Amino acid sequence: MMYTQPMLKDGSLKGKVIVVTGGGSGLGKAMTIYYLELGAHVAITSRNIEKLESVKIELEEKTGGQVLPVKCDVRNYNEVETMLKVVLTKFGKVDGLLNNAAGNFISPTERLSSNAFDTIIDIVLKGTKNCTLAFGKHWIDTKQKKATVLNIVTTYAWTGSAYVVPSATAKAGVLAMTRSLAVEWAKYGIRFNAIAPGPFPTKGAWDRLLPGNLKDKFDMAKKVPLGRVGVHQELANLAAYLMSDFSAYINGEVITIDGGEWLKGAGEFNMLEEIPEEMWDQLEAMIRSKKKK
Repeated sequence: MMYTQPMLKDGSLKGKVIVVTGGGSGLGKAMTIYYLELGAHVAITSRNIEKLESVKIELEEKTGGQVLPVKCDVRNYNEVETMLKVVLTKFGKVDGLLNNAAGNFISPTERLSSNAFDTIIDIVLKGTKNCTLAFGKHWIDTKQKKATVLNIVTTYAWTGSAYVVPSATAKAGVLAMTRSLAVEWAKYGIRFNAIAPGPFPTKGAWDRLLPGNLKDKFDMAKKVPLGRVGVHQELANLAAYLMSDFSAYINGEVITIDGGEWLKGAGEFNMLEEIPEEMWDQLEAMIRSKKKK
């Protein structure tokens, strides 16, 4: 299966320094691994420095790359600025920012407290804003000629979605920021793009979203026209391409990688997929009989 294999040639990110927020677990970790394998130095951030230190050892042994763990709560702009200084002290520069840190939970909106809603908004939208603003100001002030920001959004950033309203609200804001700054900051050599992943199961996130036996009751693969969920390497391949110089003319785009999931949900008559073949025969016969009258 080619889609489970690395896509870019060796050394495609050699010499680049990339910061991945939320890079110590889940999809962030998968993308970090591939960045390292392609020759980049990567700084990973989260609030749990002990976990990051452990991941650093694991990833350096796995890839032979260089990982810098930095404790940072992206909700706090001062911590983001400090994190950037730590990265610059270690590596001397930053070429790319992957805004991946996120939070989400499934709940009827009326059950949410104001603080619960704020938590998601603060991590996803405010956190992305904090990192983007701090890094962008640095790149502009130092007249760095080339930099890349890659944001992780969702397909419900443009469709909306019940039961994940804080996340949908925040991700829609991130998408608008992506497209807006792609135009405004292009003159500084800063590219902005986004990825909207479909179902890419990770144990931690999916256990929180679908606890207990809910994962068995809601088979996400059945929602996808291709009949399967995503493989982490597929997302990593796309994230590496968009961070690389191969994508130098792509700016302001959001690329969906979901096997057609959101389109299936958007089509007015897509539920007709559930009709068995024999019923289609009956419907066709009924239609033909009406035409003859």
